[in-house]
Amino acid sequence: MSTTQGRCLCGAVEYEVEGPLRPVVYCHCRMCRRTSGHFVAATACAVATLRIKSAKGLRWYASSAEAERGFCAVCGSNLFWRPASGTHVSIMAGTLDTTAGLDSAAHIFVGAKGDYYELNDELPKHRAGAVLIPIPTRSRAKSGLSTSIKGIAAKKRARVPATAHAGKSRR
Repeated sequence: MSTTQGRCLCGAVEYEVEGPLRPVVYCHCRMCRRTSGHFVAATACAVATLRIKSAKGLRWYASSAEAERGFCAVCGSNLFWRPASGTHVSIMAGTLDTTAGLDSAAHIFVGAKGDYYELNDELPKHRAGAVLIPIPTRSRAKSGLSTSIKGIAAKKRARVPATAHAGKSRR
């Protein structure tokens, strides 16, 4: 089974995923644009396959009733997005050490995209975000979650929404 590693810019948060990753989804919702400065490119994994190796700077912000975002409090890197349902963890693709073999799947919330850029690729473009894209799972995944990820239920579902940003931002 493959292992993919990643980290924040300063290295205060390091993680690894043991197993497959979902193809990258590009989210253009207002909250993702605010947290990243543009739009977000995120892959995802089953909760049980994510292991936080170093959580020195990891902090979580409840950006809506539907989800929270993990970031590094030292360097500010935007790292994770997890739904309140605990079905999966999205990982910002730019934080991966390597993206070899990772494909792109779709654009979501294109109705909220900034008007300063165009989407000229051939990927599917969805006005909303409830797009069903499979999250890969492992049949015998061991939970390597540290206490910094405590509270994410290790539910396995074959298909879950790519995102559930429908809630309003706290700010």
